[in-house]
Amino acid sequence: MKSKCEPDDARAFLKKQIREIPDFPQKGVIFRDITTLLQQPEALHMAADLLYERFKDQGFTKVVGIESRGFMLGSILAYRLGAGFVPIRKKGKLPSGKLSRTFHLEYGYDVIEMHVDALSPDDKVLLHDDLLATGGTTWAALDLIKSTGVREMSACYLIELTELGGRRRLPANCDIESLITF
Repeated sequence: MKSKCEPDDARAFLKKQIREIPDFPQKGVIFRDITTLLQQPEALHMAADLLYERFKDQGFTKVVGIESRGFMLGSILAYRLGAGFVPIRKKGKLPSGKLSRTFHLEYGYDVIEMHVDALSPDDKVLLHDDLLATGGTTWAALDLIKSTGVREMSACYLIELTELGGRRRLPANCDIESLITF
C-alpha cells in the first residue's frame, strides 16, 4: 500500500497517532508510545513508506535495529531495501559471540550487544530505532557498528525529542532522519 499523503501531511498525521504517557517510566518523563501508531495499518504503512523513500537506492546492505521497538520498522525497512537485518539487543539476549557497549540513558544506564560476526567492513548500514532522545543509545550502537570496520552509516528514527539534543552527540558525517519531532 502506497501512502497517498504528501510527506509533510503524512508526518503531521503520524504525529497525531503517538500517545503521550506522563511520568513513565519515572516522574517527569513523557513517554511517546508508538503502539497506537503501529496498530493502525494506514499509519504503519505511511511510516514505513516515508523511511523507505528517504533511503531507497542508497545501497544499504544491512539495517540494524535497536531492541525492541527498533525491530518493528527496522525489519520492514530491511525487507523493503533488499538488505539484511541485524538486531542490537539488551545484555544477555544474544546466544553467540558478541560486542557490547554501556551507555547513559536520560533515566539510568544500560548495556547493548550485537553479534561479533553480524557486520563486515564492506557493509553499508542504516541504523533504526523508534526514538532519538539524548543520543546515548544511538552513540553506543554506532560505536558497536564502527568497531566491526563499517565506514558508511546512516540513522533513522520514528521520533526525535529535539529539546534533549541527542543529534548533537552523534557523528557529523552520519546522515540522520527523524519522521516526527517533539
